[in-house]
This record gives sequence, C-alpha cells and structure tokens, in this order.
Amino acid sequence: MVIKTETGILLKTLKKFYPEINDELIIKAFKFAKKSHFEQRRHSGEDFISHPLKVAEICAELGLDETVLIAALLHDVVEDTPVTLKEIKKEFGEEISLLVDGVTKLEKIKYRGEKGQAENYRKMILAMSKDIRVILIKLADRLHNLRTISHIEPEKQRIKAKETIEVYAPLAHRLGISSIKSEMEDLSFNILKEKKYNLIKKLVAETKKEREVFLNEIITVLKKELNKVGIDGEISGRAKHFYSIYEKMKQKGKEFNEIYDLSAVRVIVESVKDCYGALGVIHALWKPIPGRFKDYIAMAKFNLYQSLHTSVIGPHGKPIEIQIRTKEMHRISDFGIAAHWRYKEGTKGENKFEEKLSWLRQIIELESDIKNPNDFLKALKVDIFEDEVFVFTPKGDVVSLPVGSTPLDFAYTIHTEVGHNCVGAKVNNKIVSLDYNLQSGDFIEVLTSKSSPGPSRDWLGITRTSRAKSKIKQWFSKEARDYSISDGREAVLKALKKQGLASKVALDSEIIKK
Repeated sequence: MVIKTETGILLKTLKKFYPEINDELIIKAFKFAKKSHFEQRRHSGEDFISHPLKVAEICAELGLDETVLIAALLHDVVEDTPVTLKEIKKEFGEEISLLVDGVTKLEKIKYRGEKGQAENYRKMILAMSKDIRVILIKLADRLHNLRTISHIEPEKQRIKAKETIEVYAPLAHRLGISSIKSEMEDLSFNILKEKKYNLIKKLVAETKKEREVFLNEIITVLKKELNKVGIDGEISGRAKHFYSIYEKMKQKGKEFNEIYDLSAVRVIVESVKDCYGALGVIHALWKPIPGRFKDYIAMAKFNLYQSLHTSVIGPHGKPIEIQIRTKEMHRISDFGIAAHWRYKEGTKGENKFEEKLSWLRQIIELESDIKNPNDFLKALKVDIFEDEVFVFTPKGDVVSLPVGSTPLDFAYTIHTEVGHNCVGAKVNNKIVSLDYNLQSGDFIEVLTSKSSPGPSRDWLGITRTSRAKSKIKQWFSKEARDYSISDGREAVLKALKKQGLASKVALDSEIIKK
C-alpha cells in the first residue's frame, strides 16, 4: 500500500502523456531503489528514496518516457550503494544501465569555479553524457537538490548555487527548457545574493497590484480587438522571474523603478498566420517602441525558441512587452527538446517533427532516421563537441584538447618543461602508455624526471596538438645547434694541441666559449 501511495503521483503525472505506461516496471524500479537506499537519509532527515522519486517526478512533468523515469529512480544507486552497473543491467537492461552510468560519471565532475572555466565544464558535461537523456536526469537531480538545499551548510549551498548559475542553468537554456532554467536561477540567486533577492522580491510584491490592474486593462482591450478580426487567442500576463530582473538591472546599470518590463503579456494563438495578424492588431492599438521588435518565428533562437516579441507604449503611456506565439511554440518555450516527445503528434505531426531536426543536428548525432517522435528521445546523442575532449588536471582544472590527444599533448599544454621531462603518465590512477588516447572525463597526472633524456623523435608521431609538435621540434633544433657548437669547439682544441699550444687549452677554451 505504501509503495502504491509513493509512486501514485509519479504514475499519475506520467500517464497524462503516456497512458500506456507500464506500471509494473516503474514500481519494480522504485522497490529496487528503495531497498538499495535502505536506512540512508538525506540532510533533511527524510528517507533517501524521496530524492530519486522527486527527480523522476520532475522528469515525468517534462513528459519523458518510462525508460528515463526508471533511470531517474535508479540514478544514485551505483554512486551511493554497493549495487553495481552489472546488477542494474541484469535487472533493467542495457539501455537503463547506460543512462545510470552516464549520470554516475557526471557526479564525478566537480566545478571549481575558476574564471573562464564554466564553458569548459558545460562542454565537458555534454561531451561526457553522449545521451541527452543523461543531461535531463542530471538537470532534474540538480533542481530537486536546490529545492531542498536549506538543509546543508551555507558554504556548500553557495558552491552548489554558483555551479548552477554558471553551468547547469545555461545547459537548461541551451536545451530550451525555460521551466527548469528560471527556477534554478531564482533558487541560486536567493542563496548567492540573498539581500538583493529579497529586495527585488519585496519591490515586485509592492507593485503587484498596480501591475495587475494595468495588465488586466491591456488584456481586456486586446481580447476585444482580436475577436473583431476573428483571431482566437489565450491572453495572459506574467511577471518576469527575479534573477532576470536583477540581470537586467546589472547589465543596463538601472534601478528597479527604471526597469519597465517587469511583466509581459503573452498571446497564444492557433497558427503562425494568426501570430502576425495579432501583431498588426497590437501595433494598430499602441505605438511600438523602435528597436524593440524581434521576430523569433522567422529566425528561431538556437534552442528552438520561437515567438514574436514587441514592446509598445500601452495605456496611460506605460510601456509593456508583448509576446505572441502558437500553442506548439509555447510548449517548446517551456520544455525545449523535451517538448518533442511530451505530446504524441501521430502521423500528421511526423513531417513537422522532421523539419525541426535541422537545429538539433547541430548539437546531436542521430543514430538512425527518426520517423516517430516517440522514438526521438532514444536516438539523441551529443555531438556538438566531437572535435574536443575535456580532461582534468590533478587539481581538478579542466583542459580542452583535440580528439586523439595523448598524455604528451596534455603535458606540453601544461608547460614546455613538463613535456620535455615527461617519462610516463597516469590516467584515472592507472599507468598508461604515452600514446594513450585521452577521453573526456579522464583525470591525468604526468610523471616527470629531472634526469629525463628529453623528447624522442617518435613523439612527433604520437602527439596531436601543434603546440606539442612545435615544442618537440624546437628542442631537437636546439640540440642540433648545441651539437654543432660542441663539435666546433672540439675541432679547435684539437688543432691547438697539434700546434703545441696544449698548455693554453684551458684558458683559450674559456675564450672560445664566449
């Protein structure tokens, strides 16, 4: 009975999008996770199982299928319990074990927060994940941890929040999942800049009533005018989230009362044609503000986002931003990549689905031709950084190298002398050969010796980076020059001896050196 109660919300949420969901598989995974995490507690004192259950619920809200939900329920099992991947594979199959393995590997990435490293960490996460579903589970995992972060010590809260703002929220943005991005940013903002967060929250609350009256006036007038021209639209007002207001204040150097677009009106219509029709109605009603119109329908954003944005001088001379989009565009705005399997489109939607893959091909590799939107999730492979690998130094810093790079490339990237004096390498605490191909996520340590004879000419054949090859060639050029000088010195000294000037050799050799 308890099991049914605990999984009830999860199954109910999932069945909104997948009525044919296999209850038995979900319950089996839940029981397995609950048993594996037996007697483990979260910092809040709750049973540990509450976390994977909530992560799975977040995935269900995104409309992800039962494979992802099962992996979400099991995502901490290998990391935190004696259970092995082999056992996961035996019980739930290879696909789920690969997803669990992917999330487990991401847990090893520790963001150190150095300036300029955030992009490399984001790239590393994408490169290591291989499967987009791993990232989605990780985003859900991080979101729930942020929701319950008050139970850990303040310094750890700040580390997690900074990592979220600089790494995970931008990843959610890149995948177009604004519903997760916005919540992550506000939760992190509250931790990192609590005073500013509370001030903005207070100011937004104080102006809420006035804004609602203004928004209702706009909505009433606009709905009436759209009805006149036969456009059926859902019109609503929304407040912008606190972190976006803070960022706007910071970037534009303005005070709160100088930011006019704290709210926006959203118009959701049936077709693209209606989007442009509604735009005409709006511009006929209120004067548009020059330079504030953006057509993201004709030119979609990189993360699939589509909408018309315009700012106008509304009633009483007050400016307001208005966004116009279709229902489908609205789903994509909230759920990004997940929107494509969140709703079953059936045969009719297959062609539209195929058309959208042009953007996705920039960041993923499709293993097979996708005909059915429901199979889309299973085929996603991260490909955007196929020419790079991301490895860790012993201190935990991230170094980006070309695919095919070896420990020698890494050594010369760190410092020329480290490369010249390299006598071996350890990857993930195991000795490897110098021609080992580095993989994203590898921890690498270069072994050096002051008595090293220096580079070998063979190294030119096993290095990939131009820096490493250049430094090795420079070393041999210098060695050849030194040999020439040495040979010349020996010839001069030999000639001096033949002339009976052997007694002056020591003195003269000092002059020759100069």
